[in-house]
Amino acid sequence: MQLKNIMAAREKVHSLRFNQDQEESVAGSVGHGEMLHRTNLIAMVGGGAVPKYADNTVLIYDDCKSQLVLEFTFSAPVLAVRLRKDRLVVVCQRQIHVFSFPHSPKRLFTCQTRDNLLGLCEVSPFPSADRHMLCFPAHKLGAVQLVDLLTTETTVSQAPCTIQAHKSELACLSINREGTLLATASLKGTLIRVWETARRVLLAELRRGSDPATLYCINFSSDSDFLCCSSDKGTIHIFALKDTRLNRRSTFSKMGFLGGYMESQWALANFTVPPECACICAFGANSAVYAICVDGTFHKYVYKADGICNRESFDVYLDLVADEEF
Repeated sequence: MQLKNIMAAREKVHSLRFNQDQEESVAGSVGHGEMLHRTNLIAMVGGGAVPKYADNTVLIYDDCKSQLVLEFTFSAPVLAVRLRKDRLVVVCQRQIHVFSFPHSPKRLFTCQTRDNLLGLCEVSPFPSADRHMLCFPAHKLGAVQLVDLLTTETTVSQAPCTIQAHKSELACLSINREGTLLATASLKGTLIRVWETARRVLLAELRRGSDPATLYCINFSSDSDFLCCSSDKGTIHIFALKDTRLNRRSTFSKMGFLGGYMESQWALANFTVPPECACICAFGANSAVYAICVDGTFHKYVYKADGICNRESFDVYLDLVADEEF
């Protein structure tokens, strides 16, 4: 599995385009975008076919004012942006920059990383949580570095806190709302490991499948009782975290000569989105899982504890219509 294939596919998943005509576009084509929860602030990085701004510049767009309100420029291309109500996190290939945000933004600190070509970085989204965790690839292969944003100041340094999550390069990271749980996957894409951030201990090993795959997305449910993931197979897998007895296990799990392979937990439920293309996924209310695919389709499935999944809605979100038709 080539790293460049993952990067190319991810660019398709995350690429955004504002307006149809280049002349009318505020920011041109966009390579990366991030919304601050459900607010009017959107972070954008130039990219794609007709960029108006450089790929080393982060632009903050205020949808209420219909204008750009902040601009941050870096010495290297920006690979990802993460927003919280009090922090802006910018990811470059070898550095993570953390800023206060959005009022009078200033750089708080910068962390050095190993080559992070996928722009992996996650931050717990809610400042009211007990743990304000920032996680990204550490210097050691397959390791994740954790930083508590509550203990970081511009003039204070702290010892690195790492989790040795995998033996190969990381491919996907996710953190829950409270910052207490971290999910990791490697380039192989067969296993997802769930860690407790406070004690840095492994809580569960979840098996997506036996064949290698490119993972695009891992997400926790809002209550952290479930976890979902998507891959280039076009299949969404759903795992139980609170009641792991709901997860499936092979009938050979007690046969010792098979080693740890059959001891991992398999998905409680899964479904495949046609035409089995790359997608990202997330949980909704009432046991719903949403999938948004690179072919422009939207899917909503509802799962049950017995593993049955039913599709409840479907739409094509890339159908082009005039603004007044929304």
